[in-house]
Amino acid sequence: MELKYLLCETVDGIATVTINRPEKMNALNAAVLGELACCFDALKADTNVRGVILTGAGEKAFVAGADINELAKMKALEAKDVAFFGQQVFSRLETLAKPSIAMINGFALGGGCELALACTLRTASKTAKLGLPEVSLGIIPGYGGTQRLARIAGPGVAREWVLTGDMVTAEEAWRVGVINRLFEAAELKEGTTKLMKTILSRGPVAVRLAMETIRRGLNMSQQEGEVIESDMFGLASTTEDMREGMAAFLEKRKAAFKGC
Repeated sequence: MELKYLLCETVDGIATVTINRPEKMNALNAAVLGELACCFDALKADTNVRGVILTGAGEKAFVAGADINELAKMKALEAKDVAFFGQQVFSRLETLAKPSIAMINGFALGGGCELALACTLRTASKTAKLGLPEVSLGIIPGYGGTQRLARIAGPGVAREWVLTGDMVTAEEAWRVGVINRLFEAAELKEGTTKLMKTILSRGPVAVRLAMETIRRGLNMSQQEGEVIESDMFGLASTTEDMREGMAAFLEKRKAAFKGC
């Protein structure tokens, strides 16, 4: 489909997806969510794309939230459908089978924070602000925020963020484990790209299996998760990449992984 609100560029296997609606602080309306759904499907199918960086246009916002003008007009069943669709879109990102990094360059509020939480990792400018302010509007997060935040930072942090609706500094978000790395604004793009390149320099199959193991393990007991881990460990040990990685280590050279 033709993209009106997204900019997509792929360089050296890294696709940068920019939500391009700066006049609305990149708010997520129905059209943007629809474009994101199609974009995530295309990125998953594109063998030239090995990693994804997601960000927002302009200097003010990553994504400042959902489009309140749309939400204000919704009735109960319609709102439930909207929340379910948003959850499905973000799930496509979370299960992309390729590492993704939310590069938070400004406000990441409401649906924007939830979008960032669906990424594999999150980087942020030191001036960025995050939060889930939905209770101040008489609603709750609906795009998976209550669930992902509790899993990423723990239920205590999730309760505080969700129940107060307060904005949180990037430094505080880093302290509680929501943000993985903090950068000065001028260094955010370079630092995020360097982080992604580090991940992509590792065994591609191993990275994919590791992400899947962690994601699946969050929804089961540790004992059940360790069964998945041992299965994935065994699967990784059958690959050409494993043999290449081991040989490169023993021969004191850089591994030349092929993703098989």
